[in-house]
Amino acid sequence: MLKGISVLHTLMLITIIFGQTINKNGKMNQINYSFPQTPLMKMLAQTIAPNFAQQDPTDLFDFLRDKYPLPNGLRSPYSEYDYVIVGAGSAGSVLAARLSEDPNVTVLLLEAGKPESFITDVPSIAPYFQRTEYTWPYFMEKQPNVCLGMNNNRCFWPRGKAVGGTSVINYMIYTRGRAQEWDRIAADGNYGWSYADVLQYYMKSERNNMRGYEDSPYRGKSGELNVEFVSFRTPLIDAFLEAGRILGHPTIDYNTPEQLGFGYLQATVTGGKRMSAAKAFLHPNKGRPNLHILPVSTATKVIIDPKTKMAKGVEYVRNRLRLKVKAKREVILSAGPIASPQLLMLSGIGPKNHLLRHGIPVIEDLPVGATLYDHITFPGIVFTLNETNVSLIESNAATLNAVIQWLQFGDGPVATTGAAEGIGYIKTPVSNDPDNVPDMELISIGGSLVSDGGPLGSKATRRGMMINEQVFDGAYGSIDSTNTWTAFPMLLHPKSVGRLELKNNNPFSHPRMYGNYLSDPSDVATFVAAIRHIQALAATAPFQKFGARIHRAQYPACRNTKFDSDEYWECAVRTLTATLHHQIATCRMGPDNDPLAIVDPELRVYGVGRLRVVDSSIIPRTVSAHTNAPAIMIGEKAADMIKRTWS
Repeated sequence: MLKGISVLHTLMLITIIFGQTINKNGKMNQINYSFPQTPLMKMLAQTIAPNFAQQDPTDLFDFLRDKYPLPNGLRSPYSEYDYVIVGAGSAGSVLAARLSEDPNVTVLLLEAGKPESFITDVPSIAPYFQRTEYTWPYFMEKQPNVCLGMNNNRCFWPRGKAVGGTSVINYMIYTRGRAQEWDRIAADGNYGWSYADVLQYYMKSERNNMRGYEDSPYRGKSGELNVEFVSFRTPLIDAFLEAGRILGHPTIDYNTPEQLGFGYLQATVTGGKRMSAAKAFLHPNKGRPNLHILPVSTATKVIIDPKTKMAKGVEYVRNRLRLKVKAKREVILSAGPIASPQLLMLSGIGPKNHLLRHGIPVIEDLPVGATLYDHITFPGIVFTLNETNVSLIESNAATLNAVIQWLQFGDGPVATTGAAEGIGYIKTPVSNDPDNVPDMELISIGGSLVSDGGPLGSKATRRGMMINEQVFDGAYGSIDSTNTWTAFPMLLHPKSVGRLELKNNNPFSHPRMYGNYLSDPSDVATFVAAIRHIQALAATAPFQKFGARIHRAQYPACRNTKFDSDEYWECAVRTLTATLHHQIATCRMGPDNDPLAIVDPELRVYGVGRLRVVDSSIIPRTVSAHTNAPAIMIGEKAADMIKRTWS
């Protein structure tokens, strides 16, 4: 029924009833107008989105969004709270929920973005959200010899701008990091951050619904965050796992500490729908009278007494008004690895000379933004298949029937997490780590970059990465919208270190971000070794029964290299250099003898009282994890530390 239309175009049939339009390129037109309150409109809104009701006629998606009204009929927030939290992302959502468990304290949660909507629940269109109003459209500063195939040769760094933060736009992958990595963080002087310490907080928030893992001592059972296997799978994931076993990688729960291996993707979904941090921790508690959540409210400065160096409150902009709110106990920044360091520097906490250059009075001289790590991937190693109906092809799989199946039962191809199906951790031959710690993660995809192509395809993945259209068509146009397989290699422990700086003293300007990708030769060598391992997987019988053959992609910058040589793959990686949105360490945690530390092991900003940073920016070392789960864990742990402080 209605085959050959994309998920976006199918959803158009639903959303267009409500006044939403999608242009011919499969992109939503961001327009605002009032739509009629007809009985049909009300009936459909109640049927499809029972938790949503239209309140703002100027907001096209308003009736599909969650709502966070002030409780008890309040028309405006208080002027003072016990805790003021900036950022309702993965960490901030948990933190606000836990602190407001005490009915005797008041909590204000400020968020620049809007609440999530019915559309963001759809796992399969995760790539689409990288370029919507739900993201901060950050770009890395141009760096020679990387991102050569991206628009304007710049790497795109989208971050979540929503109640729920990046957990509203990510691929829902749940990973924790290896035990040795957390133990190393603790051994550096960060007391309370060993694997044994953080495990209890991972388990506290988790509600494990994965068959076969019910009795695992490492899995939580009664938390708010649902973790499930993805309900829809292509035959390619079983080929990936079998190929892994052939090459010595057991099929395991990859979030347990005993060994490295491969496994089915573990995702933060419930019944085939995205479970963001907001849905898990804020939505069930938004009726608490002591928890006030203010979406579309942008913090611009932490108010700090320059004499006492104590945080007093926050300046923020809401409805085009500049407002202030006082904090009786603490101000807590949970704005993420880009916005938290930016806000610190705008408030006078950062490198002295840098702040003075931008006319910002210095409160505390700290190396804010001096350290930045990121996980990058190369999405371009694609294998063609000679079997049909093996991989996901959007124009074939995304039918109206599939959307209805997802709406009714939460399964089918619409439930796939952006086509990611499995994860494998490997330690390549070039690793010099003495412990059994992986240097690469392989993400098995039920298709590839070309799966959402074709005349009617959304092309959301390539567009979400900002891949140049001419570069893409020249490299992959001949196989667009065909059966393919790929695994994305993710560099877990880059030796290349970036940094973040202010562009100016305007809080609405994006900071300058320098990734310094692949500046260390060992990072390139690790990528090439991972590509060779992916080729070895594809050469095994499980993939060869599908006729897997590597596609000879031709990139403009690589014309003078021999295909499949190490030089070719280095050039290819430098052409399609893509972030996986895991920036860390910009507000680095460390003991008082760490010259790069911004916060202590209790996440208190050095030299400034009653101010903490609670998000993934505090992680001081690279970890083998997609940072959503670690950020939630950090929020859980910080809540306990803050409660102890004020007990």
